[in-house]
Amino acid sequence: MKALLCKSHGKPDTLVLEEIPSLVAEEKHIVIDVKACSANFPDTLIIQDLYQFKPELPFSPGGEVAGIVKSVGEGVKKLKVGDRVFALCGWGGFAEEVAVEATKVFPMLPGMDFVTGASVMYNYGTSYHALKDRAKLQPGETLLVLGAAGGVGLAAVELGKMMGAKVIAAASSTEKLEICKEKGADELINYTEVNLKGKIKELTGGKGVDVVYDPVGDKFAEPAIRSMAWKGRYLVVGFAGGEIPKIPLNLALLKGCDIVGVFWGRFAATEPAQNMQNIQELAGNFMKGTLKPHIYKTYSLAKAPEALWDLMNRKVIGKAVITTSDEAFDKGEKVKVKTEQPTKFQEVKTVEKLTFASLSALKAHEGKSLGITNWQTVSQEMINEFASSTFDNQWIHIDAEKAAASPFGGTIAHGLLTLSLTPKLLSDLFTVSSSQMGVNYGMNKVRFITPVPSGSRLRLSAILKSVEMKQPNVAKLLIEVTIELENSPKPACVAELLSVIYE
Repeated sequence: MKALLCKSHGKPDTLVLEEIPSLVAEEKHIVIDVKACSANFPDTLIIQDLYQFKPELPFSPGGEVAGIVKSVGEGVKKLKVGDRVFALCGWGGFAEEVAVEATKVFPMLPGMDFVTGASVMYNYGTSYHALKDRAKLQPGETLLVLGAAGGVGLAAVELGKMMGAKVIAAASSTEKLEICKEKGADELINYTEVNLKGKIKELTGGKGVDVVYDPVGDKFAEPAIRSMAWKGRYLVVGFAGGEIPKIPLNLALLKGCDIVGVFWGRFAATEPAQNMQNIQELAGNFMKGTLKPHIYKTYSLAKAPEALWDLMNRKVIGKAVITTSDEAFDKGEKVKVKTEQPTKFQEVKTVEKLTFASLSALKAHEGKSLGITNWQTVSQEMINEFASSTFDNQWIHIDAEKAAASPFGGTIAHGLLTLSLTPKLLSDLFTVSSSQMGVNYGMNKVRFITPVPSGSRLRLSAILKSVEMKQPNVAKLLIEVTIELENSPKPACVAELLSVIYE
């Protein structure tokens, strides 16, 4: 197989394309037939021996791949040959094959091509962790994204807008800023033409920004911190500008602000459960079409050094992707949905949906019940699909024969599957006719009480606990839900869910 090798540390023109032996899957690893691999800024550092991870020479750069499982090592139970997957491999991706630890491999979403699959994890994983977990970005806050046209920057623009923030995108050219505008940026700053601090002051009416997302560093870091609002959060994402800035710490004192480090790789390794929840939330938005990576250009494996040069020269808008064949654009088999009857829920629509004309009307309903849904059947098909998408193939979920001998007398639904039904069930109860978009983005608390056996029926009751107006046209909802299990004295689950609705 062919691989682009770094045999001695240096710039992209030192990489060489060679034929090397095919890979063998070791224990708890798989080998992926690579169809696409994105180029990211760390790839430009790792070949120069400037990155925190330092693989032994020779190696291939490329840490984010998509392809087809070619072989499976001993001890791997959740993947099989032929699966369409994407993976975080760290390095090795600029090749026709790559060996990856199975825990770092995820199933491709239905209908997603490999170019897109190789463009989602690094950028969106980093940016979602930064904005959700580290900044705790709230609807109505102002987010400044530096380097907004780069891979992680453009993802931060999309996510910030999705999470209800006012987004100011800062980049170095009109062309880059136009893409940022397409992705939802409310305000644009060309920091090669205007004074960054002065423009931020103008756009925020002197208040400053609540959150700064900074993958650039260098000369833009200090003026960005000087432009922060009281109790703002400055996110240290990277240093694509070259220099690691030296920040006068008195600025943190004067602004009452937090300087927060963002290291998604470490987060994913040390907090895997939270990282998996983030990935599932991102996957849902990709399935709905809310998020979509911008592909700047695709390159052949032989032309991969050009992709790295384009990254280093700040030409790339969004993602640069290396492809190994025309199959990189194959979307696979799309999910077929029968129209004559529901495939996931067996139900009869008898619940009368509440319709609120406006957010103010919804606010007037605060503290009242939103109703109770009809009974829904949790099928084995639903359980199998959820297990496949989350790699949770425990026998208690999918092996009916083994599960029959368990205390439950059969397979049971994963608790997170039960919780994942709530957005669909809530949509059966109420709607706001003036809304432009709604986002379910988390929970205040959750408690799983009773297992849900396959074939059982459940329904949801909901109370609108609070409606907090973040802006005249943005409302943050806290909804208390109880998922009842038919013929059970105890509920399956109780939770407090957080949602945002935009008029």
